Amino acid sequence: MTVPLWAWAAVLGVILIMLAIDLFAHRKAHVVGVREAAMWSGVWVTLGLSFGGLVWWVWGAEFAGQYFAGYVIEKSLAVDNVFVFAIIFSYFAVPREYQHRVLFYGVLGALVFRAVFIAAGSVLIASFAWILYIFGAFLVATGIRMALHRNDTIDPERSIVLRLFRRMIPVTDEYHGQKFLIRRAGRWVATPLLAVLVLIEVTDIVFAVDSIPAIFAVTQQPFLVFTSNAFAILGLRAMYFLLADLMHRFIYLKLGLALVLVWVGIKMLLLEVYKIPTGISLAVVIALLTVAVTASWMRTRNEASPAPADDAR
Repeated sequence: MTVPLWAWAAVLGVILIMLAIDLFAHRKAHVVGVREAAMWSGVWVTLGLSFGGLVWWVWGAEFAGQYFAGYVIEKSLAVDNVFVFAIIFSYFAVPREYQHRVLFYGVLGALVFRAVFIAAGSVLIASFAWILYIFGAFLVATGIRMALHRNDTIDPERSIVLRLFRRMIPVTDEYHGQKFLIRRAGRWVATPLLAVLVLIEVTDIVFAVDSIPAIFAVTQQPFLVFTSNAFAILGLRAMYFLLADLMHRFIYLKLGLALVLVWVGIKMLLLEVYKIPTGISLAVVIALLTVAVTASWMRTRNEASPAPADDAR
């Protein structure tokens, strides 16, 4: 797959333009409702699928299939981020009208860090082909661990990152609009919003350690790995506002995601024995996620939504 430099520039240009539009549309703090979140989710999904169609037109069905497989894997694993984001926002009692600004900068940082990880992974694979088997074994082990600990929840108070942040940077007890830093007594101090942003950024880096190798399992083309990642996580903010209040319904989703990681890990481990066709790989991923989501909704169809936490820490 030959990708000219102008194609990279064009993709980055589209991403920056869409981020600018998103930031402008949400320049004033307001609560993002389900209707608005659904509209933006539709925009981001349409953009991601349209780019897949462009890949099909320019480079053919095989590479388009690889892109779509990577996109679906990253999009599904991003739901796990939503679980964690909801916990962090609840713990810090972040007002809903400020949450989009935090997620915007969180996604912006995620794009940068993931680009670095993808570049490093591509160099490693090009230099040491055997590292694919390490990635595969890691994904299988991660999937098994996720399945065994699928009911565990994170506790922000026990986070080493949060403790270090509070030790190194003075933090106010109250929010000051959408500001991350304010001047107090002649010095800069952080608001709780900055602590939330740091935790979300670190959380995404941790998740990227799983998701980047997972996409390398379906394609080793850096352009497809990056674009499938980018277009999937661009819609992460809208996905959060669309699904945050429904997360208690997805009781089997983590198990489904764990099986996806195990599947792509096995696919990577079998590269020298049998190269599983991209279409089959994508179909298995979609089937696993469909079963997990359907079973979750059927199991929880009579359950009421839990009341949101109101206490600021």
